[in-house]
Amino acid sequence: MSTKFEIAFASATKLDGGLAIQLKLKGDGPAAGAAEVDPAGVVARASEIAKFTGKSMGVLDIIAPQGSAADRLVVLGLGKADSLTVYDWIKAGGAAAGAVKTMTKVTVFLDAPGVTVGGAEAAGFALGMLLRAYSFDSYKTKKKDDEDKVPQTVSVTIVTAAHEAATKAFSGAEAVAGGVTLARELVNLPPNVLGPVEFADKAKQLEKLGVEVEVLTEAEMKELGMGALLGVAQGSVRPPRLAIMQWKGGKAGEAPLAFIGKGVTFDTGGISIKPGASMEDMKGDMGGAAAVTGLMHTLAARKAKVNVVGIIGLVENMPDGNAQRPGDIVTSMSGQTIEIINTDAEGRLVLCDALWYCNDRFKPRLMVNLATLTGAIMVALGNVHAGLFSNNDALSVELTGAGEATGEKLWRMPLGKDYDKMIDSKFADMKNTGGRYAGSITAAQFLKRFVGETPWAHLDIAGTAMNSPSNEINQSWGSGFGVRLLDELVRAHYESE
Repeated sequence: MSTKFEIAFASATKLDGGLAIQLKLKGDGPAAGAAEVDPAGVVARASEIAKFTGKSMGVLDIIAPQGSAADRLVVLGLGKADSLTVYDWIKAGGAAAGAVKTMTKVTVFLDAPGVTVGGAEAAGFALGMLLRAYSFDSYKTKKKDDEDKVPQTVSVTIVTAAHEAATKAFSGAEAVAGGVTLARELVNLPPNVLGPVEFADKAKQLEKLGVEVEVLTEAEMKELGMGALLGVAQGSVRPPRLAIMQWKGGKAGEAPLAFIGKGVTFDTGGISIKPGASMEDMKGDMGGAAAVTGLMHTLAARKAKVNVVGIIGLVENMPDGNAQRPGDIVTSMSGQTIEIINTDAEGRLVLCDALWYCNDRFKPRLMVNLATLTGAIMVALGNVHAGLFSNNDALSVELTGAGEATGEKLWRMPLGKDYDKMIDSKFADMKNTGGRYAGSITAAQFLKRFVGETPWAHLDIAGTAMNSPSNEINQSWGSGFGVRLLDELVRAHYESE
């Protein structure tokens, strides 16, 4: 069960037991809050013995410190003052949350000597704590003994001179945490619980926050001519859905930003069936749709001053007797025909109809799609960066900057005519795969044929949305990658004052 952190900010506090957390810069003297929690100078001696220097995310844990009112004292290293970013404060918050263990009362002294802490840094620290708190164990009926001791609710007081600014900024941080948590939960849910219909129902719940949500049925998509998306779904007994989420927080009539997500709730590969090993991971093949849904939650929860539309194509790819075959030719909503070479190259078929629908109906200022699209991007970039493909240099720069600011890093990959030729078909306008080489690039080239002149970016998040390494702010199999990235993009470049 996820721990709930009840966070408040204060200019001062009186310690009365519980866990006290101090911060320390690398190589500097006393940690923040030293006078309050360490009157006997225990930290200095413990630091010397443990050779604790304050390196980034290093932790010194002292039980029952002599002379202190705290039951436990944790000193958390920040690294060098001149290199600290807001993301470092977020990571520090996550590291602090990881140190809480069985404590129910926590006091954090945030004002480290030699560094200025503002509202953004303090709220970022709190955000890191909230992000680290999430865990997914809803289906475990038996818990380990130590897990049973983890408190469900922890009262946290963050002491900082910037407490007023931090309190104001914290509402936005809570909105971000809520969106990331939603995205993680969607990715983690088992596929027998979360199919296309159930996912669409989750999207409908955003109406409570003021998001307008429409859900198109199979019959409605057929009427629109979405033959590419429907071709993927035809092998499953679980019907497809297309969910359209609108947040209207900007100026009336202003063209929206558009975010589109691949939502394959389970991907067997279809007739081109995947190997059995690790096929269970394909419950996460809807990580793009999860990120878009989480983003819409965040924007609505923090009342973002911008118009945004989020569209998610929801299907299940199964090898039924009615499933599409290699060699089939389908007609997309755009009228372009597609030869099916491999039924496991299905995500682009879902996205191409969703992209065309979005562009045709909403005439957006830009479109960004997210998808766990190719294993090839993991060969190229591992799980450190997501792949970025775009027809617009300015949008690429904005996205890359947002990735650096949030730690959800992107690496721009090439597009070009030579790659585009690789998906030409002998029998149709195009084929749905260009073969083994440059697989992530040819998948992006396929999508590019459905966006026209609209500024567009495709984020291949196959290596970052699920089963990525745990870190200070995430211990979950589903990472929620993309929510913080796109919220930062919107916040930094597209919100009205």
